[in-house]
Amino acid sequence: MQLYFKNNTRFIIYVNKKKILIITGDAGESFEILYAMHRLREAGYTPVIAAPTIKRMNLVMHDFEEGWDTYVERKGYLIKSDISFDEINITDYEALLMPGGRAPEYLRNDARVIKIVKAFADAGKYIFAICHGSQILVTAGLVNGRKIACYEHVKSEVESCGGIYVTPDEAIQDGKIVTGKTWQSHPEFYKIVFNCLDA
Repeated sequence: MQLYFKNNTRFIIYVNKKKILIITGDAGESFEILYAMHRLREAGYTPVIAAPTIKRMNLVMHDFEEGWDTYVERKGYLIKSDISFDEINITDYEALLMPGGRAPEYLRNDARVIKIVKAFADAGKYIFAICHGSQILVTAGLVNGRKIACYEHVKSEVESCGGIYVTPDEAIQDGKIVTGKTWQSHPEFYKIVFNCLDA
């Protein structure tokens, strides 16, 4: 936000800061994606959603019900991606954010995604992952020796690749990587995220 005066009248100009890349796809977690977009915009950043192709994606909602041993999945909101993975130039972005849901399960097998994530790491840019988003970090080889907060059912993947699953922290920063456990970790996760972005 910038202030300026003209003829004794105060004007406020909202200036967008650098763009933040959000990688997701079909079956991405609705709340994690929409919350990220809204919080980033509220703070003056420009979120850009990248997916395998430019299309209207079907998001999901994961929740817990009595009698179920794991979460249930329901159809969530629809959201259109802004760009495809092929259009990403990492120099355009200040940081990378990877929400959860089921999307990371198949996105981690997309060579373009792994190349992008590694490029952010090599460039020393921040990488943020929440819930199942850490599955992409695992495949990119970025968890070895790092403290990682993720959904509890991703714990074995993290640990088998040399990562250190943290508890009871809801979110944690280890170098340029910030991770969170679930959408219930948003308060702790985004406190760290914005401490990094606004530093």
